[in-house]
Amino acid sequence: MKQTLLIVISILVFKAEAQSSALQLGDSLYVNGNYSKAIEAYKQSEKQSKVYDKIAKTYFALGNYDEALLYYEKSIQSNPDKALFKYEYAKLLSKTKKYEDASTMFYKLIDIDYKNPNYHYELGLVLERLKDSTAQNRFYSAFKLDSTHQKAIFRIARFHLKKRHFKITNKYINIGLSTYENNKQLISLKAQNYYLHEDYENAVIWFEKLLALHESTRFIHEKLSFSYVQIYEYDKAIEQGEIALKLDPKNASNLFSLGLVYQRKQDYPNAEKYILESLAILDVSLDTEYSRLATIYNQQKKYKEGIDAFQRAIKENPNDEYTQFFLIYTKDRYYKDIDTRIKLYEIFIAKYPKSMFKGVAEKRISELKEEQFLKKGKVKEN
Repeated sequence: MKQTLLIVISILVFKAEAQSSALQLGDSLYVNGNYSKAIEAYKQSEKQSKVYDKIAKTYFALGNYDEALLYYEKSIQSNPDKALFKYEYAKLLSKTKKYEDASTMFYKLIDIDYKNPNYHYELGLVLERLKDSTAQNRFYSAFKLDSTHQKAIFRIARFHLKKRHFKITNKYINIGLSTYENNKQLISLKAQNYYLHEDYENAVIWFEKLLALHESTRFIHEKLSFSYVQIYEYDKAIEQGEIALKLDPKNASNLFSLGLVYQRKQDYPNAEKYILESLAILDVSLDTEYSRLATIYNQQKKYKEGIDAFQRAIKENPNDEYTQFFLIYTKDRYYKDIDTRIKLYEIFIAKYPKSMFKGVAEKRISELKEEQFLKKGKVKEN
């Protein structure tokens, strides 16, 4: 009898050791990234219900989400009271865009533990994907349960930024930064908040904080460049504009903007260079760009080139009286014949009798006629 009992105990110990060995081997293989072998080891376990979650987690690490979902379902069926398995399953449903199923699972988790802020936050993400307007309620719930929840704060602040609620946006950002001052997402929102509010001095401060945290994107350098222009820091604006161009050399908008900064610095050759480069890339209506280029030519007294650029702008937009007037203004400086110059202004007034430039045109006609009269008087004297 004793011998039989010893044999039974030995078998049980052996099985327990084998069971433990399979789990330990699987865990070791998983930790070292040998996922396929880890799954094989876990499947050697006789008590599969105890390792379904491990197999699911390992399939997830492999990127095999279908099998991971299958094993999470098995783990939940075998362990209905394990909220953690349901949580991982719900997150994977969301990741695989099974949003309806994910929302159902997160609602169940909230029923189990309403005070878990992450359940509310994750549900909010799913509801966002479903275009459900109650998503923000979930983020607020997460925030109320944990006022340091950085991700929930970001979602709330971003929502108010989109609505142009600048003060509310700043309020939530400040709460988030009070517990994590280097949160790049919140710093970016703060910079954008000031930028959209046209508080460019503060926008510069916060965009520069992003640079100090080694963030470097085209968006950051573009907005920082524009902000520097607004506070008359043209050299810094050019520096940031050049960096933005390095990140996207064919960006016509950035080329054009850089040209405008050079124009403000009265560096007309560079202004001309960058605007010409932008025009070479653009394939849209270019009346504004050509008008700006023409203005730069005029500032360099390149009136012939200015006339050509204004004429191109008029081809793009024939009804723009601003361009029509400044084409005549440029011809006035280029042509020598006074009668021709007077005629150009008279034609403009006839075409645009209510133009804002009518008074300027009439004054110029008067000046030209006086100049013509004086020249005729000199001829008679001679």
